[in-house]
Amino acid sequence: MTTRPLIEVKNISLRYEHNVVLEDITLTIDEREIVSIVGPNGSGKSTLLKTIMGLKEPFTGTVTVNGMNPNEARKKGMFGYLSQQSSYDSQFPVRAWDVVAMSRYTRTGLFEKLLRQDRAVIETSLDRVGMLEHRNQHFGSLSGGQKQRVLIARALALEPKILLLDEPATGLDAVAQDSFYELLQKLRTESGLTILMVSHDIGAVSEIVDKLACINRKIHFHGKPSECQPHEMIAKVFGSNIHVVRHDKNCPTCRGER
Repeated sequence: MTTRPLIEVKNISLRYEHNVVLEDITLTIDEREIVSIVGPNGSGKSTLLKTIMGLKEPFTGTVTVNGMNPNEARKKGMFGYLSQQSSYDSQFPVRAWDVVAMSRYTRTGLFEKLLRQDRAVIETSLDRVGMLEHRNQHFGSLSGGQKQRVLIARALALEPKILLLDEPATGLDAVAQDSFYELLQKLRTESGLTILMVSHDIGAVSEIVDKLACINRKIHFHGKPSECQPHEMIAKVFGSNIHVVRHDKNCPTCRGER
């Protein structure tokens, strides 16, 4: 018996005015998969992510999420989203707990009191990303990796089935990146989440994802990293002068040891 993919993108194209941003994109994502959309800046990665969420409307093709259109899926709380610009003023007096609580206020209303159930979800979300003991710490005082974990907890507090991440490892050093990617694998294993992540770093994400979707306006590869022909694909997507550098987390130099 075959199962239907959780996310199905069929022949979508999207343009801004007269510029084609995405052209004839088709891909599928199964439940509990970790998939990365990879490509250079301006290749349409973030636009594809937003189209899957229903925030952008394709002019051709269809997107279905668990059998629903993206807008319906979003209204039913299917998505937890971490945008590329997720940041806060480091001087703003907000705790890690408060950042996560913001996602619950989208359900209760900003001036409504959080219920015991809401507070339990916030605590659980912080615990799932290893940040419960830092819940009362000023968000601006956290490290880059800790901030990303809190922002992931904010997305988890919506209790989604699908986690959508736009360049989540940007600005993190190699050690923090490894820790962050290990967290994503843990969330998939323990919570059954499906994770769709935008990245430009094919060398890093190839080590942890089930599938790659390599795009530069069009899909140039969609499948398991082990099936990818790197030199041919990279030339099409990134250009012929790009080389892949893989980070080895077992390397003492990469870990910052001397």
